[in-house]
Amino acid sequence: MTTHSIFEVFSEENATGVAYKNKSLKRGIINHLDESGNSTITEMAQALNISVPKTTSLVNELIQDGLIRDHGKIDSTGGRRASMYGLVAESCYFIGVDVKHDYINIGLLDFKKNLVSSKMRVPYKLENTPASLQQLIQAIRSFIADQTIDTRNILAVCFNLSGRINTKSGYSYSYFHFNEEPLSAIMEKELGIRTFLENDSRAMAYGEFHDGIVHQERNVLFVNLDYGIGLGILIDGKVYYGKSGFGGEFGHIPVFSNEIICHCGKKGCLETEASGQALLRVFRESIGNGSTSSVMKNGKKVNDVRLADIMEAIRQEDVLSIELIAGIGEKIGRGLAVLINIFNPELVILGGTMAETGDYIRLPIRSALNKYSLSLVNNDTQVKLSKLGEKAGLIGGCLIARNNLLTAMNNQQD
Repeated sequence: MTTHSIFEVFSEENATGVAYKNKSLKRGIINHLDESGNSTITEMAQALNISVPKTTSLVNELIQDGLIRDHGKIDSTGGRRASMYGLVAESCYFIGVDVKHDYINIGLLDFKKNLVSSKMRVPYKLENTPASLQQLIQAIRSFIADQTIDTRNILAVCFNLSGRINTKSGYSYSYFHFNEEPLSAIMEKELGIRTFLENDSRAMAYGEFHDGIVHQERNVLFVNLDYGIGLGILIDGKVYYGKSGFGGEFGHIPVFSNEIICHCGKKGCLETEASGQALLRVFRESIGNGSTSSVMKNGKKVNDVRLADIMEAIRQEDVLSIELIAGIGEKIGRGLAVLINIFNPELVILGGTMAETGDYIRLPIRSALNKYSLSLVNNDTQVKLSKLGEKAGLIGGCLIARNNLLTAMNNQQD
């Protein structure tokens, strides 16, 4: 197998006539196996509406390319036993990079969508500076260097960043926008790997939609409860982006009449009172007003408290932290009631750092939904916690890198 096999199959360069048709059929076989798992020659022939001899010839070529493997004979109720074929997991790999406020999660996915390797909570400080960007690039290089695979087979990487991301152009409008060139192009040059960019909440939602708690549901909202508040939207089974990829700015709905300036520059955004940043602010204010908390033991200074510290205190049943997260949950529920009235979803998934507190935040949110949303609409909606948890973003990023690469190569034929 060569590292360029999949590019050869999906590329239309110098392909005309029969060669063009054969490449198209090979893509059809790969897509069929991608959806069905393993399959026989007869099943593939029926799915593509071509002859068994033609399918056999194409499958043999894909085996030589190292993209498909013969898994041997299967039991049959009568007649000759047929061979089962499937994708070769190690033929190519994809990386997902989930960039958080204080750390990075990185994962490596194989061609069959198995998470082969991951590195969680790599220390990192997200800042809109060239130094922070270089630190991010170095973290990815280190992760790649640690892998035991042939790293030439890593075909694409997807970076998840918070804020406004145009996935098509590769521009970030919230972080690392100090160059005229798209951020995805800059990262691609630095890493030497095809690079895509995605909003962090949408990547987490993508992971959860495709590999998490979503099963038959077609209309789903994924709420990312972290330092900010993000949203991923699934409408009729498809991820919704909006015209420029900015859809889902849930945290910036003007819910409150306050004078607190949001980091977006506006006042009254949901994030100003119902986010991880807001939780940190009210925690520090409470300590300043004389409240006590286990977070402050061992002489910890209030300005050094991080969101993760409060989450751990909640797990340890710290009374102040539990009271504050309940207040935050009530306000999130108030904002979420607006979305439920608009979208009438089957399922709302709560993910991100604050969702790690489980029912401490889910129950206040559910209570607020009962209070603020229309009963007929609200009754249709389940509220569940993320199944993938901390890995939702990196799995989503890996899947997006894989999907975007295959889609991009497919589109070259159009």
